[in-house]
Amino acid sequence: MGWIFAVLVALVALLLTKPGWRWFYIAGATAQRDLTALWAYIKLLRYTKRHERLNYTVADVFERNVRSHPEKVAVVSETQSWTFRQVNEHANKVANVLQAQGYKKGDVVALLLENRAEYVATWLGLSKIGVITPLINTNLRGPSLLHSITVAHCSALIYGEDFIEAVSEVAKDLPAELTLFQYNNENNNSQADKDIPKAKNLNTLLATASKEKPNKTEVNHHDKLVYIYTSGTTGLPKAAVISHSRYLFIAAGIHYTMGFQDEDVFYTPLPLYHTAGGIMCMGQSVLFGSTVSIRKKFSASNYFADCAKYNATIGQYIGEMARYILATKPSEYDRKHRVRLVFGNGLRPQIWPQFVERFNIAKVGEFYGATEGNANIMNHDNTVGAIGFVSRILPKIYPISIIRADPDSGEPIRNKDGLCQLCAPNEPGVFIGKIVKGNPSREFLGYVDAKASAKKIVKDVFKHGDMAFLSGDLLVADEKGYLYFKDRTGDTFRWKGENVSTSEVEAQVSNVAGYKDTVVYGVTIPHTEGRAGMAAIYDPQGELDLDVFAGNLAKVLPAYARPQFIRLLTKVDLTGTFKLRKVDLQKEGYDPSAIKDALYYQTAKGRYELLTPQVYDQVQRNEVRF
Repeated sequence: MGWIFAVLVALVALLLTKPGWRWFYIAGATAQRDLTALWAYIKLLRYTKRHERLNYTVADVFERNVRSHPEKVAVVSETQSWTFRQVNEHANKVANVLQAQGYKKGDVVALLLENRAEYVATWLGLSKIGVITPLINTNLRGPSLLHSITVAHCSALIYGEDFIEAVSEVAKDLPAELTLFQYNNENNNSQADKDIPKAKNLNTLLATASKEKPNKTEVNHHDKLVYIYTSGTTGLPKAAVISHSRYLFIAAGIHYTMGFQDEDVFYTPLPLYHTAGGIMCMGQSVLFGSTVSIRKKFSASNYFADCAKYNATIGQYIGEMARYILATKPSEYDRKHRVRLVFGNGLRPQIWPQFVERFNIAKVGEFYGATEGNANIMNHDNTVGAIGFVSRILPKIYPISIIRADPDSGEPIRNKDGLCQLCAPNEPGVFIGKIVKGNPSREFLGYVDAKASAKKIVKDVFKHGDMAFLSGDLLVADEKGYLYFKDRTGDTFRWKGENVSTSEVEAQVSNVAGYKDTVVYGVTIPHTEGRAGMAAIYDPQGELDLDVFAGNLAKVLPAYARPQFIRLLTKVDLTGTFKLRKVDLQKEGYDPSAIKDALYYQTAKGRYELLTPQVYDQVQRNEVRF
């Protein structure tokens, strides 16, 4: 029996070293979480593989729902209630109009429209004839708007009448061959005094268009569907490519992981030009036949009142929304609703328990991921503060990792062999996702701009020749594999639910300030989500008129991108490459007792007023809000 004793001794030694007794504790504590996610992942892969095999497009799946329940409500809002049949008929009209105008597969037609049923029907209709639709952020103005249209190589722009002024401002700089289609609000087809002269009236064209399916165009499962803009880490907005297969993967991924049901009613006040509202939520209607209720503009006091009004069972949020909703006065609708689950990203652990208790929410589903990336994760088991997890017992099933990196630059820290290094539990690092060609969960489609795409790829990760998507975000994993967001590397900060590129803001601030040296960075404000923008402007002679500056800045930057704090520098400390030392300025923040330079803060009216020690204290006590 000596050999049996020897085997037992060897086994005990193995368990005490690798993986160790602790491994069994972790396995037991996380098995249900991991197996639940694994089953959802299997269903997702089965779903995506089936649709790939059938060569289904998003429109194909939607039309299947139209045939199944044509009179079921697909999209509902304060002023509209459209059935699947109505959405499909409008989509067909859009497709027939644009096809008659000569647009074909591969053409690019941008969409600038507020949240409404026609929004979904428009890009869906364009997809039926193979036209790609860049979804323009409705907050953009001036140079940012112009860039978003031109960077995607658009041949046309469909815009709503609410954006006539914004389009007029850039019309003279648009390519001469670009066609403008103006879509007017209901019962308002005559806007002669406001119309852009060269724009075509889309309402008139739609009025006589056929509502039957357009002439067949060979559109494939892996063809491009829409472009969704993201600030990335530097520069102006980047157009991230979303293919039909990618749309199906994103919407189906959260559907299966969070346990959505086809009969659920969803509520989202998020803009439909973003992935969260436009794909994750609206995709439940487009792909799974659910009803989605939308709102033109988010209202904290009406959030749960709307949920009750539309009989919503699932609500969507971003972190800022949750805080605003929690700050509202108690209402009869706090618990007078049918919402069983809310999902989104950025619900702070400091308010998570209070939120679910006050509003009687049974489950919170947090997700994390970049529009253009493949490192997407979800927290499906109500773990407070976690944005997802990486399995400790099945780590290779979904190959995502946290690697050691420089927290300021985001550059991976490599070992002596030139390869990346995994972070230990509770060690912050950059989140990555392994790229595998042909796998819908591991593919990286990147941006329209190939150079911008290349910057998001890291090579020679764990072996020479492999590649991964570099998120640029610092995350930390605990012993059980739960992931928590720590910070953003590079030059992007998040404010009011939007990613803000500091280099873009710097360019606009410098121009408005008379081309003065400028550096922009994000700073934290107590009791507030994300980072607020702060601009340090070199103005030793005190030449800057802040009232004029604020007015002109409002013309070129959306509200969320405008600096909340201004620091007027009297001297500059340049790096070896003649750049202002952003890291040092960011660490110094906006405390007037520690900074000799003049500091200003933006009031609710948009003016910049002197930041005194007294006002600073009020900001710290949350008595001055942003």
